[in-house]
Amino acid sequence: MATNTSVALAGLDAFCRNVLKACGADDATADATTRAMMHGTRHGVDSHGIRLLPHYVRALEGGRLNKAPKLAKVHGFGAVETLDADNAQGALGAYTAMDRAIMLAGKFGIGAVGIRNTSHFGPAGAFAIEAARRGMIGLAFCNSDSFVRLHDGATRFHGTNPIAAAVPVPGQNPWLLDMATSAIPFNRVMLYRSTGAPLPDAVASDASGHNTNDATIAEMLAPLGAEFGFKGAGLAGLSEILSAVLTGMRLSFDLAPMMGKDFSTPRGLGAFVLAIAPEAFGDRSTFDAGMNRYLEVLRTSQPREGCKVMAPGDREWQVAAKREELGVVVDPVTLSAFAELAATYDLQLPPLAQEINP
Repeated sequence: MATNTSVALAGLDAFCRNVLKACGADDATADATTRAMMHGTRHGVDSHGIRLLPHYVRALEGGRLNKAPKLAKVHGFGAVETLDADNAQGALGAYTAMDRAIMLAGKFGIGAVGIRNTSHFGPAGAFAIEAARRGMIGLAFCNSDSFVRLHDGATRFHGTNPIAAAVPVPGQNPWLLDMATSAIPFNRVMLYRSTGAPLPDAVASDASGHNTNDATIAEMLAPLGAEFGFKGAGLAGLSEILSAVLTGMRLSFDLAPMMGKDFSTPRGLGAFVLAIAPEAFGDRSTFDAGMNRYLEVLRTSQPREGCKVMAPGDREWQVAAKREELGVVVDPVTLSAFAELAATYDLQLPPLAQEINP
């Protein structure tokens, strides 16, 4: 029986940090980029995990991303700020903005930070959950280059434009929603290409806008909702407005493609984060009791035959627990890219955790 190699999360974390520092990224960039990628890999969001490391290195080496950015507040009053990320790797801009939003929410009950001149930041949930870990509700939005058709459309219009929300729950992991407004993110198409697996139905389209299960000919993504895709397109528009229109950044259809040939020119993405302190709206114990009651009834509600009812985030926490114990299987394309990075920067590959029989 064939075996797959499993790598411990700690080893992957250290390798990513070492590669980023070796290519010249400052400590803050290496830390934020690795934290975001490892959030994706740890929680099973592999399309936005460590497989992005070679892409980020190429962007840093090429000049698309600033290796030592100077992030700065450029506007704001009261509970609102605008952060110029100085073409930082997107995770650094997002973590910095969420830290600011949490600080503002501690003063005003709510904190909102728009981000200018940022870039692809990976899993949006990584930033929303920072607020939940500090007892607040967190939301994160970002736009990206056009790759998603409109409902009944036959051309790329929105980006995958993610929306993430995290809510603290006493004694439990946070309620965590992290979704693309497309049926799937494009990075998942790339993951399917690397593994040779067929795409699910109604998630991607060929060049004419017709759905396809063949990842190798997928030219655009479908909006979330299949025959009700107008809902996904509308949510993508909301993320577009908060991320790009509100911050004065480029709209999705004006952005250079993430996977384009030009890795020397900054892309000018926008993003937006929000933190809410529940106690600003009423008694904290009432809020906590309400979340516990909500999730208790949700998880014990009657499922369909052969199914299990789960709250947003439950699957991710289960995956994280398993991967903390057993490590994670790295796909062949990523393993090959890691070997090239190790050779380029004279680094050791992360050690294998074990051999796993699938």
